[in-house]
Amino acid sequence: MANKFLLEIGLEEMPAHVVTPSVEQLKQRVSSYLKDQRIEFGSIEMFATPRRLAVIVNDLAAKQPDIDEEVKGPAKKIAQDADGNWTKAAIGFSKGQGADVSDIIFKEVKGTEYVFVKKHINGQPVQEVLAGMKDVITSMTFPTLMKWGEFKLNYIRPIKWLIALYNNEVIPLDVLDVTTDKISAGHRFLGHDVEINHPDEYEEKLTEQFVIASPKRRKDLIKKQINQIATDNNWQINIDQDLLEEVTNLVEWPTAFTGSFDEKYLKIPNEVLITSMKDHQRFFYVLDQAGNLLPDFISVRNGNDHFIENVIAGNEKVLTARLEDAMFFFEEDQKSSIADYVERLKKVSFHDKISTMYEKMLRVKVIATVLADKIGLNDNQKNDLSRAAEIYKFDLVSGMVGEFAELQGIMGEKYALIQGENATVAQAIREHYMPISANGELPETTVGSVLAVADKLDSIMTFFSAGMIPSGSNDPYALRRQASGIVRIINHENWLIDVEGLLNQIELQEQVVQVAPQLDLKGQNAAVIDFLKDRVRQLLSDNKVRYDIVDAVSNSSSDNILYMIESANVLMDHKDDDSFKAVIESLTRVLRIAVKNPVVLSVDESLFENDAEMALYQAVNKLVANFNQLNANEAYDQLANLQNIIANYFEETMVMVDDEKIKNNRLAELNLLAQLILKLGDLNQLVVKG
Repeated sequence: MANKFLLEIGLEEMPAHVVTPSVEQLKQRVSSYLKDQRIEFGSIEMFATPRRLAVIVNDLAAKQPDIDEEVKGPAKKIAQDADGNWTKAAIGFSKGQGADVSDIIFKEVKGTEYVFVKKHINGQPVQEVLAGMKDVITSMTFPTLMKWGEFKLNYIRPIKWLIALYNNEVIPLDVLDVTTDKISAGHRFLGHDVEINHPDEYEEKLTEQFVIASPKRRKDLIKKQINQIATDNNWQINIDQDLLEEVTNLVEWPTAFTGSFDEKYLKIPNEVLITSMKDHQRFFYVLDQAGNLLPDFISVRNGNDHFIENVIAGNEKVLTARLEDAMFFFEEDQKSSIADYVERLKKVSFHDKISTMYEKMLRVKVIATVLADKIGLNDNQKNDLSRAAEIYKFDLVSGMVGEFAELQGIMGEKYALIQGENATVAQAIREHYMPISANGELPETTVGSVLAVADKLDSIMTFFSAGMIPSGSNDPYALRRQASGIVRIINHENWLIDVEGLLNQIELQEQVVQVAPQLDLKGQNAAVIDFLKDRVRQLLSDNKVRYDIVDAVSNSSSDNILYMIESANVLMDHKDDDSFKAVIESLTRVLRIAVKNPVVLSVDESLFENDAEMALYQAVNKLVANFNQLNANEAYDQLANLQNIIANYFEETMVMVDDEKIKNNRLAELNLLAQLILKLGDLNQLVVKG
């Protein structure tokens, strides 16, 4: 029988969101430990419930392999004195290796003789190696930690039991006051403690005690139960995968059941009902075959179906109370106008070092207006954008959003439509929060996209100006996420916007200065540009762009987000061209020499001494005339076309001559070309292969 090892950490109930990453971490740490200890093994199976993290290692080697190695010591001239006697260095080295000076041999390494000792290390039995699993357990990290009793170890939850079982042999180890044995805990209410005599028994023995240890088996069972209920009732169920994962990690013995609520609550917007069920109660909502929300739900109990009617009644009571609150807020909120809500925002702080939320909207309206002009919105779009910017935060002071914060923007759209705003304005109110996560949905409308960028850009500009700049992992105001949102939206919408020009234009607007007079917005422009460039770098890395190409465009002279992204794509497209190496070598030769004269001086044609200088100068002048109008692909093609001209220039021309006038004139000529190249990217960063 192949050797197996079971490690189970029994705990008080963990939060559902940490269960999966924690068991994955345990698997990784066990795997790394065994590899470090030179123990061969096969697969590792993961098991996890709210009360346990466990792995079973299959096909485990019985011992470490023996090792024969030569250990290098000091140089011969240090190991022996002039008379050939062994020095303290040699004696100490040999003893440290469990050998004697008589075991020393000499070998030459790069022209110098060194002391070597041949060493045989017997492999340890696997049982001795597995005793080190204590360090695996105690080294685990978690997003939240608890301390209990007088113990110094902080852990996700108090450790209640431990199993470390190699075949049928307990591996003795202890963590705090808990020592390993063969006893695991069954379901808290339905089961009992159970003795596990071999890893092969683990799942079956726990199942007998109403614990399904495999997350996949639990998840599959929950899906099967939900789908069966849907079939029996002719319902549609959109099984949210995040909710399914959470419910899977909340239970050990799942039993799905249905409940219902009064139809009167269907007057509330679906988003409110779904949020109440899904986010607050962990219920799956129910649709009819036409896609209409029904006054029913499906939930999952941690237990069997005994007395399920009491469980149903309890869940219905809790949901009804929440829906009653939602109904009250929904009706009360409609008694105030949007203008009333906007007026209340004058007393709501955006941040005490910056401004009120009302003043933020004033700034964002100006930023949105500048953006609208830059990207060429039509008059209707500008009017809708202006109206949306005037009111887009109004729902923050509504009762519904006060109770259900996750509905901000969503209720803004609902209430705006109810109060007669047009659909574009209403949708922009919802979309300005997007994307709400790293890979979240982007706004669908142009007006919503502009408002989203303006809102995020205002936050970054003002927080930077107030000295609250993210550092390390510290980003309490999620400015990196907002910057990523700006980059993703600009890329998606294909907007060519020079960030520095945009910032300068915004800061010239009197309205912006008036609502943030204490902030030095201009003083942080460089930092804001670098911050956004860093998010471009992250986007490109996430999209599997080659690291050297990411470095090249990230260090370009351009601050145009879309152009940087396009430049990266162009370089990726051409990197395998037969001509790529020659093109890049020509352009980087220009960059390397031009950097010796970073100031662009005027070029004097009368100082040219050969036709190659004139040919390059004319080609560059022709390119300069319209280079800023070229897209990145066109720019690359135009620069690549200069390869032969550049090669001929360097063949005919010595740049660094003694005559200062001629040298500076040639550097100035190369600098003109370098400025064009650097817009595409700092091509010196590229790794080109022959």
